[in-house]
Amino acid sequence: MWWGWDFQPPPAGLHYGGMTVEECRKMIQKSLQTPKVKFLKEQLEKSGCPIGSNFIRAVRCVRRCSGAYSPGNGIVICSNFLRFQDEVTQTVIHELIHAYDDCRAANLNWRNCAHQACAEIRASHLSGDCHYIREFLRGFAKFRGHEPDCVRRRATKSVRANPRCSEAMTKLAMQGVWDTCYNDTKPFDRAL
Repeated sequence: MWWGWDFQPPPAGLHYGGMTVEECRKMIQKSLQTPKVKFLKEQLEKSGCPIGSNFIRAVRCVRRCSGAYSPGNGIVICSNFLRFQDEVTQTVIHELIHAYDDCRAANLNWRNCAHQACAEIRASHLSGDCHYIREFLRGFAKFRGHEPDCVRRRATKSVRANPRCSEAMTKLAMQGVWDTCYNDTKPFDRAL
């Protein structure tokens, strides 16, 4: 979810590394061929929310993030903060889960801290963001119980990016929705 983030070319002379927009576009196209992305696209279509060819776009971002979903606008993937195909694919999957939640929930309000907490918990849990190898590469070497800790950490960070959600509101929202949202694996049969 993005909160008025600036998805324009960074100021002259400011370079974050990563890849070019064109390289990212090619990686997005590869991502669209993976089984998990294909499955999510099918589920969006079955839910009445097919995605068009311009739904997922590669852009250069000013604010540090991998990507974002915006209702009515689609998904942006931040080329200048990603370097590998796996990062692009994981970001596409994470954001497609947000799109799926937005499609299936008639009353999802992204400005509501609890609603966003639920969506972030689900996206972090179901996308594979917290696979133990990814966590290890991030410097979190815990082997037992790493997944729920990772989901909680990543979801909390995302909700805190919402200017309407203070630290206290985020904590309450996470506690209030954790069990329900962590255990909701739709459209998958189980978390992978």
